[in-house]
Order: sequence, then C-alpha cells, then structure tokens
Amino acid sequence: MKKQSLRISARSTDPGLLALPWRTPLSRWPSENIVSLPKGLSRHLVRFADLSGRVVAVKETTEQMAQREYEMLGSLAGHDVPCVSRVAVIAGRTDADGRPLPAALVTSHLKFSMPYRALFTQVLRPDTADRLVDALALLMVRLHNVGFYWGDVSLSNTLFRRDAGAFAAYLVDAETGELHDEGLSDGQREYDLELARTNIAGEIMDLAAGGRLERGVNALEIADGIVSSYRSLWNALTDEESFGVDEAWRITERVQKLNELGFDIDEMSMETTPDGTAVRIQPKVVDAGHHQRRLLRLTGLDVEENQARRLLNDLDEFRVRSNKDLGDEEIYAHEWLTRAFEPVVRAIPFDLRAKLEPAEVYHQVLEHRWYLSQAQGRSVPLAEVLTSYINDVLRHRRDEATIMGPPTETMSLPVVTGSVAVSDDTDAIDWRDLV
Repeated sequence: MKKQSLRISARSTDPGLLALPWRTPLSRWPSENIVSLPKGLSRHLVRFADLSGRVVAVKETTEQMAQREYEMLGSLAGHDVPCVSRVAVIAGRTDADGRPLPAALVTSHLKFSMPYRALFTQVLRPDTADRLVDALALLMVRLHNVGFYWGDVSLSNTLFRRDAGAFAAYLVDAETGELHDEGLSDGQREYDLELARTNIAGEIMDLAAGGRLERGVNALEIADGIVSSYRSLWNALTDEESFGVDEAWRITERVQKLNELGFDIDEMSMETTPDGTAVRIQPKVVDAGHHQRRLLRLTGLDVEENQARRLLNDLDEFRVRSNKDLGDEEIYAHEWLTRAFEPVVRAIPFDLRAKLEPAEVYHQVLEHRWYLSQAQGRSVPLAEVLTSYINDVLRHRRDEATIMGPPTETMSLPVVTGSVAVSDDTDAIDWRDLV
C-alpha cells in the first residue's frame, strides 16, 4: 500500500511534532516517547508523550472528530473557559506497510492537574467527593453561560487542580460539545445536568464496587449534589430581582454577591415599572474570575480563583499590619509580593517544587501557620512554620506537576536540618516583617 502524506494542523510551529512516531499505532509507541501520568477513563486510546520537553496528550480518533474538537477547544479558549489547550491535529497517518491509522488530536497537559481517581490514595472521602462535584458544577455554569452544551458531562471528562482547599475543574473532552451563540435553552441545560447526575452516580458506584469508597458514603446523594450546587450558582447569576426605587443599594448588594462568588457583571438589565415605584434588575453578561483578575492586575500572579481570593486576603492583612503609608494599593501589592509571597516560594527546596504549584504552597503555609499557632497558643514565626511545613507536610506529598527538566529561571535552595535556609538574594527581606 502507498503511504499517505502526513497532514499536521497546529496552532504553533513546533518541529518536535515531526519527530513523534506517527507511523506507529499509539498503543505501540516506544517508551522513550511516552510519559507515565495518571489519566482518566476514555472511550478512545489516550497516551501522554514528550513533545520538545513538555508533556502533551495524544488521542486517536477520526480525522473529522479530531478537527472538530480542535476547533471547539479553540473557541472555548476564546471565551476564557477552563479547558485543556489544543496543540495539533495529525491526519494522513499510515503504518510502515501503508495501512491507514487513526487521526490524532494533540492537547497540552495541564500542569498540576489530575483525573478524579488520582486525587485520593485509597478511598474517596465524602468531603473530597463534594468538593469535586462543586467544582464540576461551577465549570458547567461557566460553560452554559457562554452557550456551550457539553453532552458528555462526567468526572472522567474533567481534570482537577487544587485551589486553596477546593478544586478547580477543567474540561478535557469536548468532542460531543456544541457552542450556541444564541445561548442554551432550559431543556439543553437540564439535559446536561441530568446527564452529569447520572454519570457521577455511576462513577461513584464504580468506586464503591472496587472498595474505594469510604463507608457510609451515598453515591446518589453525591450525584444529587451537583444539581443543587449548579442551580444555586445559576440562579445567583441569572435571577431577576425587583425592589422599590428607594432601595437602589440593592443593585450594589447584587454586584457584591456575585463578586463574592467569583463573578463580575459586564452588563445588567435595569427596568422601572410603568408607575415608577419599582425597579427590576437582571444580570445579562457575567464573567468568572473576579479575584483572579484583581490579583493578576496587582501582582502579575496568574492563579486559580480561590487561590487568588486567599492571596488577596493575605495581601489585605499585610497592608493592615504595615506601619508604612505607601499610598496606592499597587505599591502595597508589590511590597507583599517581594516580602511575603516570593520568600516563601523561594524557600521551597528545588526537589520539592513539583509537589504543588506556588500559590497552593503559599496557601497551605498560611493554613499550617494557623494550626501551629492554635496548637502552641502563640504566634509562630514564619521561618519556623516553613521548616515544619516542608519537613512534616510537603516532603510527604506526591508530585503533582510534570517536570521534564530543571527550569533554568529558578534556583535550588539548600535545606538546613531544623531550619529553613534563605538564598543570598533575599538581602532586602527582613524576616521579622513576616512574623
């Protein structure tokens, strides 16, 4: 048989794409191309591969489905929806004898993300299950808000990242999805929601059958949780509210409530009654990531929403504790970044930096400091907290990032038994400011 010409559609030109063994079935790719990472259940064969020093997911499917999903992921990224990033579509694949092979969709691996089964070591506890379901409910709300009908909602089709005690959910499989510019009907949203409930119940029951569910956990109750969580969020974003014209403060209250949930209002519909005695308001365009955008503007840190909320709270506390009158919020933010956040991140030994992403480490250090202070009845100095956290907590966690090579822009800090060593470039930092 005659070999076909390999056709590559890619969002960027990476010569490494040509070096991957596309003439070999994915199931038989050599070990030097494969990266061992936990992955979720999939109807297609999916494997992780090394592409020019970064990790990508390769999925075999039809050319039509690969191209469709590639375009859909691009559209979702344009709407700033949490999803994996597209890399390329590989078509025209044939083996050494010229027999056709499936097309392949290549997507970037999301660092520090894991499938739901990898988020627990032995059994799934109720609080973990509830947090996963809440994260998936928020993802569904964000998808439906931009007019995306998923059509295959499940924990298995989602990746999760830690987010300051909660989880952030990312769509990982968009092949059944549809994007509607005019928005979704109630029927489409309800079908997605019922599908989510059914699939989650099945996934939790599957864990129970394998003995991986903590005793007393009810799979149906967990699955029902996504319905209540989704509807509560959706109503908060879309409900119409009426009040008297002398209660204009209710507009500010509605905006603040949405901000607390992590949303900004880009457009609101306001209408007075014919007699002028009442006002009706309804958010028309909402955008998630309220705290993320504020933290990014102030510090340049791009983190998850709950992490951003936690870091902003610490920044505000830092400002209150400071005896300096620095004026603008941006100046305080710079002081907090250089005197609080960065010293903690730099204090993490290089060999432990793949455990958690920096924002999650900082959040956990703050939590650890609170627990130590409560247990000891005193305000524990941060240097002491860091030593305890690194040796007693972080060192015993499994890696949650994929490190293909040492990042050159960071440096390893030596570990001194019984204390935390600080690099020489922190001469501007007074650790007493962090106590």
